Amino acid sequence: MPESRPNSADPVNELAGERRFQLLVEGLKDYAVYLLDADGIVRSWNAGAERFKGYMADEIVGQHFSRFYTEEDRASGLPQRALRTALEEGKFEAEGWRVRKDGSHFWTSVLIDSIVGSSGELIGFAKVTRDITHQRDARQALFESEQRFRLLVEGVRDYAMYMLDPQGHITNWNAGAAAIKGYVATEIVGQHFSRFYTVEDQASGEPARALQTALHQGKYEREAWRVRKNGTRFWASVLIDPIYDERGTLLGFAKITRDITERLRAQEKVEQAQVALLQGQKMEAIGRLTGGVAHDFNNLLTVIRGSAELLRKPGLSDEKRARYVEAIAETADRAALLTGQLLAFSRRQPLRPEGFDAGARVKDLQKIIGTTVGPAIDVRVEVTEAGAASLQADPNQFETAILNMVINARDAMPSGGTITIATRKIPGMPAIRGHAAAQGEFVAVSVRDSGTGIEPGTMTRIFEPFFTTKEVNKGTGLGLSQVYGFAKQSGGDIDVDSVVGQGSTFTLYLPRVRAVAVADEKPSVEEPPDIRTKSILLVEDNITVGEFALSLLTELGQAVTWATNARAALDILQDRHGEFDIVFSDVVMPGLSGIDLGREIRRRWPDLPVTLASGYSHVLAEEGSHGFMLIHKPYSIADLVGMIGA
Repeated sequence: MPESRPNSADPVNELAGERRFQLLVEGLKDYAVYLLDADGIVRSWNAGAERFKGYMADEIVGQHFSRFYTEEDRASGLPQRALRTALEEGKFEAEGWRVRKDGSHFWTSVLIDSIVGSSGELIGFAKVTRDITHQRDARQALFESEQRFRLLVEGVRDYAMYMLDPQGHITNWNAGAAAIKGYVATEIVGQHFSRFYTVEDQASGEPARALQTALHQGKYEREAWRVRKNGTRFWASVLIDPIYDERGTLLGFAKITRDITERLRAQEKVEQAQVALLQGQKMEAIGRLTGGVAHDFNNLLTVIRGSAELLRKPGLSDEKRARYVEAIAETADRAALLTGQLLAFSRRQPLRPEGFDAGARVKDLQKIIGTTVGPAIDVRVEVTEAGAASLQADPNQFETAILNMVINARDAMPSGGTITIATRKIPGMPAIRGHAAAQGEFVAVSVRDSGTGIEPGTMTRIFEPFFTTKEVNKGTGLGLSQVYGFAKQSGGDIDVDSVVGQGSTFTLYLPRVRAVAVADEKPSVEEPPDIRTKSILLVEDNITVGEFALSLLTELGQAVTWATNARAALDILQDRHGEFDIVFSDVVMPGLSGIDLGREIRRRWPDLPVTLASGYSHVLAEEGSHGFMLIHKPYSIADLVGMIGA
């Protein structure tokens, strides 16, 4: 193999070292590199100098380098100082404005090195210049932006804006922080930010928790009490953000706090006003309710009292006596219906749920409905297949609700029309009057009429008790409230859709259950059997009711002992429990209630039957009768016969 040797044809290798360096310098276009003699006269010129400064070599070589300086710099002697500094210190380095041939200015980075001969004599200077106008502009823009941002932050007075180091010490402070918290920068910079927290928050470790939350979740945001320099508290909106550098190193935290005490006070005033308004609305509703109850019961009591006074008249015929007695009985039934409607609205009636099919029940009611609404109204029934509308609810209250909806529809069609009653299964109950929708299967029973419709202003009040648009003595205003209360207490709701002049649709929603066995016919009511004499312990705290119950039971041939409270009843039973066949007790009594009494009897004497009587009890409504037989007030002789014969 031939011996390797340099390529003699390579022109670069053939150049002498100085010539190669000269070509390198002259080829640079991003730097102006040239030589000055000891007096500052330009002796060489490269392509970069030509590009930056605009002079050709033959235009500038032999000229003094000071012509590149501004007039102000020349007047101040800067060119001479630059050479003197380079001579004395070995180099001169600076940035400044320079002037091109066309008179335009550009910002330069300048380096001047002195060149000294082997014997120490000054030969001249090497000068390197670079155009960094763009870099300067960028730096200036960044500086101005930072200045503007600093002025913005420092000038904001509605927000406390400041930085914390990673340990939570304050590193700067703006005017807003001084205004809100009361400290000037010299007082607070370097202090830990926890001093703004309440004593309670400091003790619970809230400041440290705030920084940890900001680190782990990316921010910490809260409203809480904070403390000013003078010790007063203010309600603050607080935001803490972690700040990282480009390498991901935590630099500290940016903290923004705003005093929102006035907003809190305003919110409290609004809430107080809302409470006052709600209280006023409650009082108005109570007033309307009590007024309606008083009005309707006074009407009923008028009939009862008048009939009773007429019965006192001597020589009254049997026909009139029977008429007045019937009037009292019918009025008592109407009073019981009225209280039942009130309890239904308040969702405090003790329900007796049973399994039945809503469609079948509506069909059973069709004949009664037709009789109720009259021949001018066409009643149509559309029901789903058997079992699709199965319910577990109080059937009597369900029928009452349907009849109330039908009567309301009838009254909306004074000239006749069509009522359509439909039942269907739906996959869920829609949102009603702002309440959220409910999941699960429901049965929808709708009553649609072709009547006058409902005014928008009336729609929000139609379920209020005693609210009615009918004439005086044309309605109690309790029909729809009964439907509302029954629906709510049964786990459902009622909704209405109406267009004035086109009619209304009321839809009752009740939870659906799996198909239940339903009897084809209602069981017939048999005559009560003959009853034998039993020993009954009557427990009733109301003297009038107690005397009346005592008379009724005695008239029925029963042996009755009367106790006026549960404690007295237990004392009697302690000595004579073997004598009694039945304990018949009111539910609502001072001290122990009838349910408490029944539980105690069940514990001590489990074989002794207990029957409860009540017109209303929240315990019964919420918990049921606890397995005891229950008679509703006002009770009748038939109710008592059923209890005795049970």
